[in-house]
Formats: sequence, C-alpha cells, structure tokens
Amino acid sequence: MHDSRFLPGLRALRTGLLIAVVGTMSACTALSVVTHSVSTDEASVPAGRYQLDAHHWNVSFDVDHFKYSRFVMRFDKTTAQLNWDAAGMEHSTVTADIDATSLDTNVPLLDKMVKGNDMLDVERFPTIHFASTAFRRTADNKGELTGDLTIHGTTRPVTLAVTFNGHARDPLTKLQTLGFSADGHFSRAQFGLSTWYPAVGDDVHVAIQAEFDAATPEAASQ
Repeated sequence: MHDSRFLPGLRALRTGLLIAVVGTMSACTALSVVTHSVSTDEASVPAGRYQLDAHHWNVSFDVDHFKYSRFVMRFDKTTAQLNWDAAGMEHSTVTADIDATSLDTNVPLLDKMVKGNDMLDVERFPTIHFASTAFRRTADNKGELTGDLTIHGTTRPVTLAVTFNGHARDPLTKLQTLGFSADGHFSRAQFGLSTWYPAVGDDVHVAIQAEFDAATPEAASQ
C-alpha cells in the first residue's frame, strides 16, 4: 500500500507527465500542420480509389446577370469518386453526383425558382452527374478533362481545365490526399435550360475545388 503522505505527490507527478505527453503530441501535430507540403509528382501518388473529402470542396456555377455581373450559385451536397491510375492523370477517371436540390443562390425565392419546373425541375431530375471520358495533357500537372455531363435529363460532353495541385498524407487525417482545381464553360441551352434568356446569359462557368482522400486500404497504406 502507498503511504498516504506521498499520494498528493504521486498524483501531481502523474498529472504533470500526462500534461507533458499531451503537450508534446500537440506540439508535434501543430508542427506537422504548419510545415506541411505536397508533392506534384504524379508518379508518386498511390494507385487506388479516392473519395471526395466531405468537408473540403466547392462546386459553383455563374452566369451573366443583366450584363451587370456574373451571378454565382453553388451546390451544398455532392459526392465524387476518383480512380487514380499509376500512370497518372491520362489514365485516371472521375465521377461526380451533385444533389440539384441543394442549390444555394443565397436568395431563398430565387432558389425556389431555379429549382422549379421552369429550370432544373429538381423533383424530376434531382441529380447532376458527371463522368470523365478522356484527358489531354496541356502542361505539367495540367490538362483538359472531357466528360459526359447530365443535367435536366440531358447528357452532353463538357471539357474542364484541370490542375493537379499535389498530394501527401494529410497531417490531421493521416490519409493520402489529392487536391485539384478545375473550371470550364458550357451552354445551358444545350441542356434545355434556356429560360430567362437573354436577361440571364447562356454561357455557364463552372468552378471546382476538390480534395480526395484514399478510400482503399492499398492507397491509404502507402
């Protein structure tokens, strides 16, 4: 049995050791975050399946509004899967599903109008789908990604300019993570969405930021 005279000292020692351990771990984590860097070497990315990070992405569309400005709309719910090939972007594929009902214009009445029968008709067509079909490299870590985009029940090819921002093991999640930026243009009339033209422009600009996390044990362990 412990001498009761030494118990306060033992408790203080254990507490001090615990604080020291936690402090060291926190310091290491903070250091790994502030010194974090990524590699743009595609050959070093572990092959496998990656899924869109639920918290680090953005998909927005903007159109001309009465010649005053480009009005921006975003979607709040989407899922995507990247199948990364060891040969790099030329042989990798991506698919994405955007929840059309999650449209956010920051104007509740306009949300209702755009999601209504005159435009997206989200009750009949609740999902916007994209599936890549080809990739053409234009520079190191850059290229043109072509894919089939389905909106409002109509499918048309769309090309996006894509930049591979880099990859590394995320210092917080410890998962292999890849980052991309992309943007492109398409005609909304080609998808049967010509309502309100020409007050609202036909050219739609899409801008994407996306992080993908390893979804397979093979990719995650490398």
